Amino acid sequence: MASADTTEAQPMMVVQAAPVTEEAVILAPVADAVAETEAADETEASFVAAIEAEIASAPEEDRATFDSIGLSEEIVKAVTESGYRHPTPIQEQAIPHVLMGRDMLGCAQTGTGKTASFVLPMLDILTGSRAKARMPRSLILEPTRELALQVAENFEKYGKYLKLNHALLIGGESMNDQRDVLEKGVDVLIATPGRLLDLFDRGRVLLADCKVLVIDEADRMLDMGFIPDVERIVSMLPPIRQTLFFSATMAPEIRRLADAFLSNPKEITVAPPASVATTITTGLAYVQPFDKREALRRLIRREQVTNALIFCNRKIEVDILYKSLKKHGFSVGALHGDMDQSQRFATLNAFKANELQLLVCSDVAARGIDIGGLSHVFNFDVPFHSEDYVHRIGRTGRAGREGHAYSIATADDAKNVAAIEKLTGKAIPRLEIEGLEPVTEAEIQEAITSPRRGRGRGGPARRPDRRDGGRGRPERGRRDASDRAPRPEAPEDLAAEAPARRDRPERRPRAEAPEGREAPRRDRDRDRDPRRGRDEQPSEAALREAAMRDFQQRDRDAPRPLYHAEQSLS
Repeated sequence: MASADTTEAQPMMVVQAAPVTEEAVILAPVADAVAETEAADETEASFVAAIEAEIASAPEEDRATFDSIGLSEEIVKAVTESGYRHPTPIQEQAIPHVLMGRDMLGCAQTGTGKTASFVLPMLDILTGSRAKARMPRSLILEPTRELALQVAENFEKYGKYLKLNHALLIGGESMNDQRDVLEKGVDVLIATPGRLLDLFDRGRVLLADCKVLVIDEADRMLDMGFIPDVERIVSMLPPIRQTLFFSATMAPEIRRLADAFLSNPKEITVAPPASVATTITTGLAYVQPFDKREALRRLIRREQVTNALIFCNRKIEVDILYKSLKKHGFSVGALHGDMDQSQRFATLNAFKANELQLLVCSDVAARGIDIGGLSHVFNFDVPFHSEDYVHRIGRTGRAGREGHAYSIATADDAKNVAAIEKLTGKAIPRLEIEGLEPVTEAEIQEAITSPRRGRGRGGPARRPDRRDGGRGRPERGRRDASDRAPRPEAPEDLAAEAPARRDRPERRPRAEAPEGREAPRRDRDRDRDPRRGRDEQPSEAALREAAMRDFQQRDRDAPRPLYHAEQSLS
C-alpha cells in the first residue's frame, strides 16, 4: 500500500493501470505530448473524473465499499463485475437512508452517480415479493426517453442476479407491446409522464400498489412543462409510500414541489462542478442577434472540427439552426424531444459513427448521452443556468485530450455570461469575428445593469440604441393636471346668440288601420328551423316557405267583400 507521501502521484498510477480501450489506442501517437500534464488534466476534465481522483487519493482503509453500506450480496456482485468497488459521495450518503425507507431530496447533476444511488437500494427493497398484473410496485419518472433508457440499462446491469422485471413506457414505441408487459406484472415501471398517463387513461396500468416513487431530473420536468402531469400522477399513488426526489437545481418552484411530495426527507447536496478543465480552450463572441447563425458558420469553418455538439435552449431553435446549417452544406443532424424514437436513435448512431460532423441538440435531448472523443462544443445559445454551461463544455477535453468550447452571445445574454464567469471564477476570453457588426462594451454594460428586457426565452432581441430614439416612438409619461392648457369657458349668452333652428314640418299622423284588417302577428318560433343555430342565415327555401305562410295567413284573416258572394250566386 502506498504511503501518505506518495498520494500525489496516485492519480498517475490510476491512469496507467486503466485497461487499454479503443480511446487509448487512438491517443497513443500523442501520449508523449500530454504525459507531463495527464494527471492534472484527468482530475479537471470532468466532474466524474474529479470525484474518482479524490476517492483514489484517499487511504484504502478509510474509503467505503458497496458491501459496507448495506446492499445485498447479489447486488454487490453485479456492481463489482461492472468495475465499481467504491461508491461516489452521493451514493455513499443516499443508499443507507433509502434502505431505511426514508424519503430523499437530492440535489445533484448528471455524472455524479445519482442514478445508481436510487437504482441499487430499490433493487434491494423490491426483492422478496412479486407484482400483480397492471399494478407496478415502484415507479420512476424521467423527463426524456434517453434518460429512461439509461435507467433501464442500470436495472438490467445491476439486477441480473435478482428475479425482478421492469417495464419501459416511453413514446415512440408500440403501446400494445407495453400493454402486454404490464399485463404480466412488473416490479419497476420506468416511464415518461405523457406515455404513462396515456396508458392510465386507457385502464392499462394501475398505481394503487406502488410503494416507491422516484422523480428524477425535476428541474427538467419543470422546463419541459411536465409538472402538472407529475402532480396528477402523484395524486393517483397511495399516500403511504417512499418518495425519492432528485434535481440538479433547487429553484423555488422545485422546493415547493418537494415540500408537497416528501415527508421528513433526508436532504443530500452534491456541489456542482464549478471549474473548467485546463484541456478545454474556451471563447465567447458577442454578436448582434441577426448575425448569430453567420457567426456560428464562420467559427465552424475556421476551426478544425472533427465532431461537435451545438447546443440550443429551445427545440424550435434546434430545428431552425439544423435547416440553416444543412442549407449551407454542413454535415449536420438534429436531436430534440419531438423527433420519432427510431429517427433519434439513427441520428445519434450516425453521429457516433462519424457519419455526421455536427449535431444540433437541446440540453434535455443530450442529457444522459456520452460521446467520447468530442473535439468541439458550440453554445449557439448561452444557457440559462450557469451549471449547464460547465456540463455542456465538459463533454469535450476529456481524458487529457484537447477540447474547444465556444459560445455565441448577444447583449441580452450579458447577465447570464456574468453569472457563468462568477461560477467558474474566471472570465471567458472574448473572440472577434471579422465582417460582423460588433457589440459595443456600452451595450453589454447597459444590459448587465438595466432590468432584463422583455424578450422572453429565445425571443428576438431589441437594439439598445433604439430604446429612446431612432425609429422607435419615445415613451410618453402621464401629464399632470397643471400641465394641461386651460379650457375656454362658454359664454353665458351663447344660447341666446345662436341662430334659431328652423323648425321641421310636422309629420301627418299615420292613418289607423280599418277595423278587422289588423296585420297578423308572425309566429317566429314556428317559422324558425329548429335545426338551425342562432348565428346561421336562413336558406332561400326557408324564406320562401315563411313568406308563403305569411301570405296565406293574411289572406285567411282578411274580410271578404260582398260582391264575391253575389258573383258566386250568379
